[in-house]
Amino acid sequence: MTGRQAEVLGDRAGGTVRLERDGGVAVIVIDNPPVNAGSAAVRRGLLDAVATVAADPDLEAAVLIGAGRTFIAGSDLREFGQPLEEPQLPAVIAAIEACAKPVVAALHGAALGGGFELALGCDARVAAPGTRVGLPEVTLGMIPGAGGTQRLPRLVGVSTAIGLICEGRRVSAADALALGLVDAVAEGDGAQSLRASAVAHARGLAGAKNRVANRAVPTEPAERIEAAASAALRAGRGRPPVVEAIRAVRAAAGRPLDEALADERAVFQRLRLETEAFARRHLFFAERDSARLPGLDGVAARRLERIGVIGAGTMGTGIVIDALDAGLPVTLLERDAQALESGMARLRDHYARRVDGGKMSAGEAGKRLAALDPTTDMVALATADLVIEAVFEDLPVKQDLFRRLDAVLAPGTVLASNTSYLDLDAIAAATGRPQDVVGLHFFSPANVMRLLEVVRGAKTAPDALATGLALAKRLGKLPVVAGNAFGFIGNRIYAAYRRQCEFLIEEGALPADVDAALERFGFAMGPFAVADLSGLDIAWRMRRQQAATRDPAARYVEIPDRLCEVGRFGRKTGAGYYRYPSGAKRGEPDPEVTALIEAASAAKGIARAAVSDEEIVTRVLLTMVNEAACLLSEGVAARASDIDLVLVNGYGFPAWEGGPLFWAGRQDPAWLEAGLARLRELSGPGFRLCDPGVLRAALGPSNLAV
Repeated sequence: MTGRQAEVLGDRAGGTVRLERDGGVAVIVIDNPPVNAGSAAVRRGLLDAVATVAADPDLEAAVLIGAGRTFIAGSDLREFGQPLEEPQLPAVIAAIEACAKPVVAALHGAALGGGFELALGCDARVAAPGTRVGLPEVTLGMIPGAGGTQRLPRLVGVSTAIGLICEGRRVSAADALALGLVDAVAEGDGAQSLRASAVAHARGLAGAKNRVANRAVPTEPAERIEAAASAALRAGRGRPPVVEAIRAVRAAAGRPLDEALADERAVFQRLRLETEAFARRHLFFAERDSARLPGLDGVAARRLERIGVIGAGTMGTGIVIDALDAGLPVTLLERDAQALESGMARLRDHYARRVDGGKMSAGEAGKRLAALDPTTDMVALATADLVIEAVFEDLPVKQDLFRRLDAVLAPGTVLASNTSYLDLDAIAAATGRPQDVVGLHFFSPANVMRLLEVVRGAKTAPDALATGLALAKRLGKLPVVAGNAFGFIGNRIYAAYRRQCEFLIEEGALPADVDAALERFGFAMGPFAVADLSGLDIAWRMRRQQAATRDPAARYVEIPDRLCEVGRFGRKTGAGYYRYPSGAKRGEPDPEVTALIEAASAAKGIARAAVSDEEIVTRVLLTMVNEAACLLSEGVAARASDIDLVLVNGYGFPAWEGGPLFWAGRQDPAWLEAGLARLRELSGPGFRLCDPGVLRAALGPSNLAV
């Protein structure tokens, strides 16, 4: 390009960083596809480039910009479990700050973690309109380690910095400008527009430095900082990275910068090698891989311009909200006008609350609702490219619905079932197009929960599966592909887990004992509190449907049935495993339930004995691990990491433990094998022990990083 010269720096073989001259401005281009991760080669190249700028009298300023679709999307996480290569990022930032000439960061795509810390070390930041910036290290089990906890508070104040860092929030370009995180937003979206804006901004600095590190931390009321810290601790469940991040940010206002930076780095170096960081990095890479499946490379999704949703209940309206918020027009079908109006009222209330809470303008809410076509006429679904049923969880009901849809929908329309337990192939068999049928198991509430199990039936066509994955991406979901089997991945493991918990209360524990032990381990809720929340009658109906096919020799706990027989269906009836007095936020232990449990144990001749927290947690985790290995051996789950994703994102398994199989990978193999053998003895007839070879393969080197 006229007036520009380029020279490669750093990784000379791959051209990771190159310097181009635009008159008196050096444009330092980071070119490390696919996301310009801040690898050691990139850091070396940046140091070389800054040294060149500092030494060249013809250069008055510099611009840092990323090639391709992003700035630096973050550090190379694969490095964090090993000794870090020199130069490390703080040295690069120190060189930028020490350079007498101003350096401007030109941000587009994502500038996250170390990428945003690098930008904070520059003298100004110019962002393209679609940019997202943030410091997500706490969500990865660490704290920012290259000055993020010290420079960010100097721009936004301590209380705001606590919120941004502890949540790991991604901030849009417009919001970043309002907060002062960036100095300007380029007018156009293109790379050339961003580059031109950043070069002009660099020239406008007239050679003057504007280091963030030199700024004073804004003063603010102590109570505001305390409120931010308390909120972050609650949301982060008091995890060490949250505690340390708050402490580091507070230090920005009270300690010399050099001391605070050294302390931040020391904490970062310690936390990155602890179990939580390994676990969260495991989940990060698992998310990245979840939609990558053999056989789908190069398979194009079908057209996806309008979807249909059948059922305007809680699940159906949640799916509708997801689609409308993603900009997808929706046709919503209900059986009659009254049910349809009930669903529409639920949708209108949702958007009214968003407007009242200041999270959406009235105009935007109206625009989203205008993209919804409510109807009681099935023929209206003929224009949909994909139709999701969210009706009653009953196989004949779903089969009848799919049979009728077959006569209405255009050829090639994808038919999706939101079933959480039922046989997808049996549903697909009701149609003349089983190749078009896919499972889309949303988790409730559908417009809040990220997890989406995408279920492949025996005859599901690759492009139908690809369309389900494309919808998940469009909705911002975390898709995990599962084979067709009872309960798929999540509910299959949950059913085994809950059954083991029922064994425990039959043997001597009480519901509150089990829930408390598992919540102390880190589960969001114990299984009996969850059962009361979702309703005991749902599982009771399923057990009655399965009664005829149940192995009569298998161990079966009748306690949940006895509760349902006396009308204790959970929160909705004011009583389940717990009682729920009016206005109570949590359930309370109930002597009636204790008596019912003790009577059930006595009827089987079981001598009840106290069960320790360790025993409860160990048996539950081993049950999950065993069932997970069975799913892998059956091909229901493709990867161990997929199972960990499902349990963490859908069932409250603590993210800092990385999922049941990551947890198992850190245990002594001999202890694990002995524990599973004992679990089989305790669980009695009907318990299937996993293939030890499959389990060993699942717990291979990738899960043994700690």
